Amino acid sequence: MNLETFQNRVLPVKNKLFRFALRMLGNEAEAEDVVQEVLVRVWNGREQMDQIQNMEAWCMRITKNLSLDRLRSIQRKGTYPIETSYEVQHADVTPDVKTELGESMQHVSQLIAALPEKQRQIIHLRDVEGYSYNEICETLELDMNQVKVNLFRARNAVREKLLKINAYGLQ
Repeated sequence: MNLETFQNRVLPVKNKLFRFALRMLGNEAEAEDVVQEVLVRVWNGREQMDQIQNMEAWCMRITKNLSLDRLRSIQRKGTYPIETSYEVQHADVTPDVKTELGESMQHVSQLIAALPEKQRQIIHLRDVEGYSYNEICETLELDMNQVKVNLFRARNAVREKLLKINAYGLQ
């Protein structure tokens, strides 16, 4: 792989890699470090890259593995990243509606973050990043049934808890 191929096949997915790492780690600086390490590893192993058919899925797998390694390291050290909130941006929205949307997105983010790890990864890849079921299977090294079952369970859990919050105002 030469520089041009790297720029055309790998660099366009760096934002997806960042969002995936951020979702797993909850810390922008850690996510940036993981993505940088992924890009360095891909560049250093560029001689073998010609055999990779789906570069994006392969990069996502490396991101997942490095993020999990980083989480294990953080847990061993006993330090945890500070949670960051996501800001909702919509044009032509009144401040009160913007606040409500922001609170709803914060609730959804918290509910997704509370899911088991596998469900959290799958719902992020499918509903946030827009990956196909086959790409998720390849990225997470799972079979199709596992992906579909975990996605169904994750969506149901988020939906039920969100309905409960909206109905009663409780978490």
